Amino acid sequence: MKHPPFVNTEFYHVYNRGVDRRQIFSDQYDLQRFLQSIDEFNVFEPIGSIYESSFLDQSILSKRKKKRLVNFIAYCLNLNHVHFIIQQVRKGGISELMKRLFGGYTWYFNKKHNRSGSLFQGTFKAKHIDSNEYLLHLSAYVNLNYRVHQLGGLTAKLCKSSWGEFIDGSANSFCNKNIILEQFRNVREYKQFAESSLKDIAERKKRDREFHEMLLE
Repeated sequence: MKHPPFVNTEFYHVYNRGVDRRQIFSDQYDLQRFLQSIDEFNVFEPIGSIYESSFLDQSILSKRKKKRLVNFIAYCLNLNHVHFIIQQVRKGGISELMKRLFGGYTWYFNKKHNRSGSLFQGTFKAKHIDSNEYLLHLSAYVNLNYRVHQLGGLTAKLCKSSWGEFIDGSANSFCNKNIILEQFRNVREYKQFAESSLKDIAERKKRDREFHEMLLE
């Protein structure tokens, strides 16, 4: 799938999955490492590696993080695939961040598991979010993606989404969730909206082949 043109201030659904649909997270540390990569690589000035950046003064890191490549609106990390809703804020920001993120995580994962080669299925996929209605419904889909796939037990524990940031106001938030939440009277109303959207998503999954592919099953 060819990427749409990435335009500043516009929103995009970005997603990717493991090569041969393989597992890309083996434990909670992998999930945390991926989230750390999202945060630290999302800067205008290249950081080299996460290991190298750990030696930098915190004031330098804080200054760098004020110059982001993109804004994250929502995310979901599943056992073998990931979804993001992203707003580009710097020219070329999405492409640059995805290159750093997937390349850096592949290097980390291969070293940890003594493997080589690609971890992800080619380059990332992206779709332009061309309406506010699409943005709202997609936020529900991404936040509750693990429910879409009906994951449970140990599998569900190796998934993480921004749902907690939206509903519980998690302290470790890096999503610009107010873009979504400010359109509802309160968090409870958004929660009801998101959960009711699951039924529509399940029905569309059955009848829409393109949408089925977007679910990355």
